[in-house]
Amino acid sequence: MILKILLVISIILQLFAVGVALKLTKVTKYNFSWMLLTVGFIIMAIMRLFEFLPYISDVEPLYIRGIYVWLGVVMSLSFAIGVFFIQRIFKYMKRVEESRRLTEKMFLNAIIQTEERERKRFAKELHDGLGPLLSTVKMSVSALSQLEHDENSKEIVDNTELVINEAIKSLKEISDNLSPHVLNNFGLVRALVNFTNKINVTKAIRINFESEIKDERFDSNVEVVLYRVVCELINNTIKHARAKNIDINLKKEGNYITIAYLDDGKGFDMKKVMEQPAASGGMGFSNIFSRINSLKGEINIDSEPRRGTKVYLKVKMHDD
Repeated sequence: MILKILLVISIILQLFAVGVALKLTKVTKYNFSWMLLTVGFIIMAIMRLFEFLPYISDVEPLYIRGIYVWLGVVMSLSFAIGVFFIQRIFKYMKRVEESRRLTEKMFLNAIIQTEERERKRFAKELHDGLGPLLSTVKMSVSALSQLEHDENSKEIVDNTELVINEAIKSLKEISDNLSPHVLNNFGLVRALVNFTNKINVTKAIRINFESEIKDERFDSNVEVVLYRVVCELINNTIKHARAKNIDINLKKEGNYITIAYLDDGKGFDMKKVMEQPAASGGMGFSNIFSRINSLKGEINIDSEPRRGTKVYLKVKMHDD
């Protein structure tokens, strides 16, 4: 009785395996090796049914012994040949995965490049369009200030000239932030030095930037991504961390560029922040991860409340 129950369970399991195998046949694009394995599962289920016949009929095991042996031979051949050729399935899965990663990388690169083009276009329109207009207004106001005025008029002219100078300065800063000419003309290190120096002048926070790399240039995509990521990290620290110091170390390791970023701020709950959507106005690490992933780079973030934040970046020097 126990053997009969076990045999029934075995048949049910075999039929379930056959169903799963048939379903996966379509997923594997009717791969020959998987079809052979499926045939093996079907024959195995049939053999279990043959074993069950003596329990429900007068059929003697001896009568079906020859059929049973031949089914076993065919099953063994199906499994042996299927396993031998199953590497094709793994190769196919590898090609699909590589294709997915390539598509994802191309998609991310397209987004980043489109964003940078729009930044450059907007910066150029500001610089070439609004810049000359403000300069012309400044010249007119400067000429106006040379004329004789009463005390009230002179104060208005002086204030107007001051506001125009501030507007020109702000326009230059906005244009430079949108598409920094230092990055385009002199490279990553000079651009980061320029950016950190501007922040250090405000004395709101102290940034210690060190680099083994001098004026070496890399692929423009690599430079842009790393520059934007470091700027985003600095902005996050200033906005959220209440830190006093930031240490940034940039170096070359073989064919890779590595950046170690450390602040002494209040830190954060990694799990909570990583689950927070960028659109909610949070720290937006998803944008940083997307940029690094577009270069197939590595990024590790370590932070705890009241323990500061450490970020480690590693990307290839040349975007393959």
